Amino acid sequence: MRIGIIGGGVIARLAMEHIRKGDLGDATVVAIAGRSAGSKGRPLAEEFGVPFVVGLEEMMATEPEVVMEAASHEAVREYAEPVLARGVSFVALSAGALCDDALRERLERTAAQHRALLYVPSGGIGGLDTLKAVCLAGAEEVSIAVTKPPAAWKGIPYVERLGVNLDALSGATVLFEGSAREGVPHFPANVNIAAVLSMAGIGFDRTRLKVVADPALQFNTHFIVITGRTGRVDIKFESVAMPENPKTSMLACFSALAAIRELGGSTRYGT
Repeated sequence: MRIGIIGGGVIARLAMEHIRKGDLGDATVVAIAGRSAGSKGRPLAEEFGVPFVVGLEEMMATEPEVVMEAASHEAVREYAEPVLARGVSFVALSAGALCDDALRERLERTAAQHRALLYVPSGGIGGLDTLKAVCLAGAEEVSIAVTKPPAAWKGIPYVERLGVNLDALSGATVLFEGSAREGVPHFPANVNIAAVLSMAGIGFDRTRLKVVADPALQFNTHFIVITGRTGRVDIKFESVAMPENPKTSMLACFSALAAIRELGGSTRYGT
């Protein structure tokens, strides 16, 4: 399987390391793409001996079978549709970009027309198989509370506008509470999981999102509640953050790698 990667951060590095070790099956990275010649993907590409490219056309010239976005919402908007239109699978890790209904509908339509796969991995949560089953039976409520240490919420314009001093918190502080539709765009690097939950379940408007900064926490914690005709499901995840990036849980990074391995496999376990 020939893979193109957009981005040069912690997930891209992790993918390169595990592909080199052979952990993801018969996979080869044919290019790492960045926004400019000075992007941080360049030294990563040089370190692993793969081509570094700038932009869509240079990426597609390397003939990938799968393109994995590990960069930003902007990268999803720039790359996803033209990649799918060429019949190439697209793995979107910045799922929050698909909160834009028009964009998501275009991507779904393009994927169907060109027999390509639009794949959004579970990220830092699980239980989406259960959620899908509950929705088929009749889901009533889906909510997710995303609670992380204060450091994970630094540098976010929305939080800065709230005027919250993250270094001086004495207890858990709610930064947002409302619909996933409203909340996901405020936290583009932190709550992509709420977007995945919304798309797999009852949608952005009905899925409830709560975002909390808690100085007492050691782990990034996600608590999901699903209720419906089949009963009630409570799921709690306590995830170790990546040392290089406290905004991202280790589980989310390895979810991306698991997605790559599934794409190259002939067997699938679970829904």
